[in-house]
Amino acid sequence: MNEVTRVLSAIEQGDPRAAEELLPLVYEELRGLAARRLAREKPGHTLQATALVNEAYLRLVGGDGGRNWDGRAHFFAAAAEAMRRILIDDARRKQCAKHGGGLRRRDLDEVEILAGAADPDVLALDEALIRFAAEHPTKAELVKLRYFAGLSIEDAASILGISTATAKRHWAYARAWLFLAIEGDAPPSRS
Repeated sequence: MNEVTRVLSAIEQGDPRAAEELLPLVYEELRGLAARRLAREKPGHTLQATALVNEAYLRLVGGDGGRNWDGRAHFFAAAAEAMRRILIDDARRKQCAKHGGGLRRRDLDEVEILAGAADPDVLALDEALIRFAAEHPTKAELVKLRYFAGLSIEDAASILGISTATAKRHWAYARAWLFLAIEGDAPPSRS
């Protein structure tokens, strides 16, 4: 049993010091996942990788004394989901009228760069992903692990317990389905 799995087991059993031991073991890997994910955000995004990791970590092990983790892979899958929810909450908060309703100040030099940005709106993606998950839960989990956690296809396949070839097929299908859903075309039902 590796050290992360041992500490996760201790958290599950209520050891109050285990949560303190976990952060140093997983911090760099979580920070790398967060940095890769935030690199895909639109210019001007204010959330930093460190803040995203800290918030995700608090959601994962803080408050009610921990969760039941089925090992390292389950913990990182949960971390990917926590990061996704934090990014969605942040995007919703920024769209509130109190925060400018999605408007922000831009320099003239920046306008040309932003016009070429093809990153999909994170809220539109989240809405499409919720619909997609209702029909294709495993494929939706793959999207969360790849897009929100920045995992490789091989790592995501391992976490989901599917082959790399199956993960590649699921990834291709999910990308096409989500593209059609975000663009407003009707994606096919069931495959």
